[in-house]
Amino acid sequence: MSELINNREYRQEKLKEVIKELHAGKSVEEVKAKFAEVIDGVTAKEISMMEVELVKEGIPIEEIQRLCDVHAEVFKGSIEEIHHPEEVPGHPVYTMKEENRAIEEFIDKNLKSSLDKFKEDDTDDNRYQLISDINLLWDIDKHYSRKENLIFPYLEKYGITSPPKVMWGVDDEIRAKIKDVKLSLTSYNGNKEEIVEKVEDTIHQIKEMIFKEENILFPMCLDTLTEDEWIKIYEESDEIGFTLIEPVRDWKRARVNVEEKAKKETEGEAVDKGYIKFETGLLTTKEITHLLNTIPGDMTFVDKDNIVKYFSQGKERIFARTKAVIGRTVENCHPPASVHVVEKIVNDLKSGKKDSESFWIKKGQKYILIQYFAVRDENGEFLGTLEFTQDIAPIQAITGEKRLLSD
Repeated sequence: MSELINNREYRQEKLKEVIKELHAGKSVEEVKAKFAEVIDGVTAKEISMMEVELVKEGIPIEEIQRLCDVHAEVFKGSIEEIHHPEEVPGHPVYTMKEENRAIEEFIDKNLKSSLDKFKEDDTDDNRYQLISDINLLWDIDKHYSRKENLIFPYLEKYGITSPPKVMWGVDDEIRAKIKDVKLSLTSYNGNKEEIVEKVEDTIHQIKEMIFKEENILFPMCLDTLTEDEWIKIYEESDEIGFTLIEPVRDWKRARVNVEEKAKKETEGEAVDKGYIKFETGLLTTKEITHLLNTIPGDMTFVDKDNIVKYFSQGKERIFARTKAVIGRTVENCHPPASVHVVEKIVNDLKSGKKDSESFWIKKGQKYILIQYFAVRDENGEFLGTLEFTQDIAPIQAITGEKRLLSD
């Protein structure tokens, strides 16, 4: 493990050296040669870490922003493919990528054609057509606005601040260039070559931004954001709007209808409405609900398929839960950084390697005991996992004996 950490730190230092050499004036080709010698593969997360470290060392955001296009050129042939579950139609990342394809198609089929005609002959008709296409290109503002106002705040919540700042700055540069081209065309004074150069520069920067989004930003977001956060982004996207496409509205999320699941699993079994017969007695559903909520601790039950089916609602909850978690896989209820721990706990309980696992942490005045128990039937078959969380500080404070009733 230590050699992996050291290797990662080594690559991080080399990445910073590459950017600093670019900053000092070395050519892209010179840097590429050195880069190829020392780096086997660079992930999106490492680029993010690199930019954070550069900012910490005092390099202004504006300087990193100025080099942003050069970064993309250097890293373009070197970023290793990062595998994620295939995005489902309707997912915000799927929609962003669909917009990128529409932007590329519009540029290649429409804008470039209009630019070529204007380049050949700057008649009013050709100029007006180019203005019309530039007006349509401004629709890209919606794509950038959703990214900046819906996605970036979540990244910043996780402490990822430098990449969003850099990317937002480049978005604003693209916006300014589109406005400048339109102004130059509407007040045209024969400066055809200058306008052509401006349009080509704008197209280049837009395509570079598409590359950065799909190879750096989106993998970073998929690694970081939870499904609940993506749901909020999805629900708030309509207010800002979309670029050049009508997105898929029906996003099939990674949720399970636990009621339907329970019906299928208990089909043919006798379950009386209003109460449940146990081997040791009988309780109404109302009694069960309040009995479980009275137990001094938080309980969550995850079934054998890793689906969250129930949590108790005591008066003083230790960790917040919302009904949105019901029907979701337990992995999707935790930040990506801790998913591997959750998966190991569940797998150990499910396989029979362990019957329980415990953790204890301090949270203010509370001393919290978190326990996971394998729930098995009389034949030892695994039914699911019970998570029980309890503030044990009051228990630890107990001393001596108490034999009398409290007043």
